[in-house]
This record gives sequence, C-alpha cells and structure tokens, in this order.
Amino acid sequence: MQRYFIELAYKGTAYCGFQIQDTGKTIQSSITEALQTVFRIPFELTGSSRTDAGVHAAQNFFHTDTTVEISEQHIYNLNAVLPKDIVIKQIFPVSPTTHCRFDAISRTYQYTITSSKAPFLIETAWLYPYKLNLEALNEGASMVLAHSDFTSFSKRNTQVKTFICQIQHSKWVERDGLLVYEVKSNRFLRGMIRGLVATMLKLGTGSITAANFQSILDAKDCSKADFSAPAHGLCLMEVLFPN
Repeated sequence: MQRYFIELAYKGTAYCGFQIQDTGKTIQSSITEALQTVFRIPFELTGSSRTDAGVHAAQNFFHTDTTVEISEQHIYNLNAVLPKDIVIKQIFPVSPTTHCRFDAISRTYQYTITSSKAPFLIETAWLYPYKLNLEALNEGASMVLAHSDFTSFSKRNTQVKTFICQIQHSKWVERDGLLVYEVKSNRFLRGMIRGLVATMLKLGTGSITAANFQSILDAKDCSKADFSAPAHGLCLMEVLFPN
C-alpha cells in the first residue's frame, strides 16, 4: 500500500465546501469521483485544510492510500474528467506515516477587496466601496500578529480543543489596484479570517478604534466580532510542510 499526496487548486464558487457532506457537491466528492472513474476502485481521501463554501484555493492537499501506481498520464486523465474549476497539479508518493493535515506546519491565506465594481472579480474579491485607512488596517494586523487566543474570531459550535493559533504573518497590502489581507498561521479556526477581515475593516473606516479592536481580541466572545466578510474574497494560497 502506497500513500500519495494530491496537490490541487480550485475555484470554490460552485461548491458547498471542501469536505464531503450531504448538502451538495464538494471538492472532496469531486476528486473522489474522478479517481474512482479513472481507476475503477474505491478511494478514501484525507484533506489538509478545510475551506468553506465559496472559498478558493491556489494550493491544497489530500492524501490517499492505494495499491495502484499513479503516473503523470493518470494526472492528465483525472484532470480530463474533473470539472473545469478544479485542477490536480501533481500527485506524488510519500511515506506511510506522512499526514497532509497533521504534518502541515503552516497555512497562508489572502483576502482580496476591490473598491470599485469589477466584473472579472465578482467571484474572487469583495466589493467594498468605502474609503479605508491602510495605516489603521495594518495597526490592526499588527495586533493580530501579537495575539494568540482567537476565541473572539471563531464561529459558534466549533469542535476544537483550543482556540490558540500561532500567527506568523499578518499584513494588509495594496496590489494591482486591490487591497489584500495576507495571513499565515499554523492553524485557523472556523470563520476566523473572515471575522478578522470584517472587523479590521471597521477599524479601517474609523467606526471602531484600535482600543476597541484590542478589546474584541481580548474578549474571547465571538458576538463582539463582525463576520460579514463574504466567502468569495478568501483564497488558500499555500500549505507548507517540513520537507
């Protein structure tokens, strides 16, 4: 039995999320269906980073254990049967104990905002037509970097043992006429990035102060944060492993 990592990218607009569920088509169900179509045997997949409905990924991973040998030709065949908004970038063998979720040391996301109507960005950037203070946004981003308990930015009914996250990078940048929030951490909580983005935007518009934002971070109460940032502006950019 050989364990393989499957690296993929996808546009999440048409999907109910990453992991298989009863409510509709997901990234995992699509990859599983493609594998079973090409190889005509059952496959079970373990995912690296679960993304919500409508969230995109430039890089994400599954791993699977199988007795079949997977080649470059198989990757071509899999991409031929996959929907046009999902692509397998590579499949490669790893050791039997390598785990695509537990062995990942960091995940990097970006959230993209456009200040003006942009037809080609309607599914990948949030139209937010309000004046924003970049310096104030980055003051909030620095406060995020110095924090560790993100209970206030985790949606309710989240089945986790800890709300501690080790943020390694948190910054707002202007890029190609867009405003982008970049954040990297060992892990993220459910709804965490969208909560951070929407709440920091209130800081950027001046509707809350830096002291208010700090109090939200410290409150350990998700009712204090704003989770209104829509899913389509969020993209998983990189999942990093030790090797």
